[in-house]
Amino acid sequence: MKSDVPRGSGLVLALLLLAYIFNFLDRQILGILAGPIIVDLKLTDAEFGAIAGLSFAILYSVLGVPLGLLADRTSRSRVVAGSLVVWSAFTALCGTATSFAQLFFYRLGVGVGEAGGVAPSYALIADYYPPERRARALAIFSLGIPLGLALGTLIGAYLAAWVNWRAAFLTMGIAGIALAPIMLYFVRDKPRPIGATSAPLASTFAIIARKPSFWLMAIAASLSSLAGYGLALWTPSVLERSFGFTLIERGQFLAAIFLIGGTAGVFAGGWLADRLGQGDRRWYARLPAIAWLITAPLFAFGLLSTDPILAWALLLIPNALNILWLGPVTTAVQHLVAAPMRSTASASFLLINNLIGLGVGPTLIGALSELFKARFGTEALRYAAVSVVGFYVLAALLMLLAVRRLRDDWVEEPVSSYTASKSLNERDI
Repeated sequence: MKSDVPRGSGLVLALLLLAYIFNFLDRQILGILAGPIIVDLKLTDAEFGAIAGLSFAILYSVLGVPLGLLADRTSRSRVVAGSLVVWSAFTALCGTATSFAQLFFYRLGVGVGEAGGVAPSYALIADYYPPERRARALAIFSLGIPLGLALGTLIGAYLAAWVNWRAAFLTMGIAGIALAPIMLYFVRDKPRPIGATSAPLASTFAIIARKPSFWLMAIAASLSSLAGYGLALWTPSVLERSFGFTLIERGQFLAAIFLIGGTAGVFAGGWLADRLGQGDRRWYARLPAIAWLITAPLFAFGLLSTDPILAWALLLIPNALNILWLGPVTTAVQHLVAAPMRSTASASFLLINNLIGLGVGPTLIGALSELFKARFGTEALRYAAVSVVGFYVLAALLMLLAVRRLRDDWVEEPVSSYTASKSLNERDI
């Protein structure tokens, strides 16, 4: 039996997607502006990597759990809207930075804000969409990643070329703040069934800690994110140093890859997971593993290519496959716990993913670039980027281990429970 989608779900999903686009737009804009920022603030690659990775990941990862718990206990929609204001304000402040210390601090602030945006959004979408439509809905939400990456790259490049890199941060920050009241007005929590309360933090941790599939999926996704976040940040600089691309050329090259490859990969992951996963839950883990095994060599060949056209073609496919996991895995995490625990479980997953992925990836590539300069000179960054693609293979192996445990750890959601919640919601819309 299939459940209908409540009225208003499409608008809620669209606004959450728009906020997520700003989330990744504010992250990626730093990557495309790496060249002028490094020159203007006199930074080394290692320092810029720390600003992009470590500064953002520290509080972003740690605060995600308490903010996810707050969202479960109060209002998920209010936590998302408030977070949007905070991260957008600090994004605007990045445009005023005049030193390494200032930019590092402002990026900490961006991380604080974005910590409260993703996990409550996952839970809101899971509340609005029935189980058989959930992976596709979460995949649509996850389109915010490639769309944010593409727009951040393109808009950042043009604003920096027309004005300067500071104008890019200020413009994006102000736009995000303007979106927040619209979010607050239209995105509402679904009324929770009578008697339903959020579980204590310790209870949620105790449940997911006993499930091997959670740890295997979280660590696998983290290793994938380590490579993915690092490459997203540093590939614009590889194009500048190894291919001689101008700022606008870098923006156009990468925006096309992110837009075409990224959106296709995210949507395909959600669609395939919903189709295959209904018959066998293990496909929610199996699909990402297959994608990552193909991703690793194609990224390496693309980065090492000396022909820009061939490089674009080779990089297009792995930019689709490396984020195919978003819909399937985020859906699987939602189903490892009962509904009142979803924001907290998602935040726990994101804590691991972001500490390793965001915290290590950009910082590691920057440090390796400094290490390789004595041997490779201007090509050091290219080889530093290639060095991290092996993490996709390790991620695939761990996800294949998760395949064996996922079906046993899955918590099925009774149709009657969703239908009752849907009826409550329709009276509120």
